[in-house]
Amino acid sequence: MSGRRKVHIVDDDEGVRGALALLLRTEGFAVETYHSAEAFLAATVRDEEGCVVTDVRMAGMSGMDLLVAMQERGLALPTIVITGHADIPMAVSAMKRGAADLLEKPVRAEDFVAAIRQAVDAAPGPAAPSPHSKFAALSKREKQVLAELLLGHPNKTIGFRLGISQRTVEIHRANVMRKSGAGSLAELVKMSLCAKGE
Repeated sequence: MSGRRKVHIVDDDEGVRGALALLLRTEGFAVETYHSAEAFLAATVRDEEGCVVTDVRMAGMSGMDLLVAMQERGLALPTIVITGHADIPMAVSAMKRGAADLLEKPVRAEDFVAAIRQAVDAAPGPAAPSPHSKFAALSKREKQVLAELLLGHPNKTIGFRLGISQRTVEIHRANVMRKSGAGSLAELVKMSLCAKGE
């Protein structure tokens, strides 16, 4: 099996590690598990292939700290971050640190496997529109709503700040997701950061 299909699971919860490893092995992936970020870093070489799955909250080094450490060591592995408390500021922080995706617990098995496949197999298509062109298609109000979303504000706060109803915010938010083609909050944040060149 190609090394690109190896998945490194980093989680301090033995039950979670075992369940995720079993799921991925049944899907044909090679799996290595680590009880801590430190153990993963100690066992991983610079030219390692595959992808990494890590929890945000762990004893010792956190998942966010792991992303930073991987960058510093030149470990260019796509990393999927799992958290029980996802919000936009966390998603922005994870993407800026190099995360490929951020999934919120509880994660459905099919969504988790799809994220893994995308991380290890996906390559950008030649005709894929750039993030710049996707966001250019947004109306002025949709861009305002997007900016507020990226600041982590909930719909009610956005409505108050922009002087529109919460329902109107929801409509604009749905339009932003549709026009950008983002399938999740994490993907929207990642696309926005790419469009800004961050």
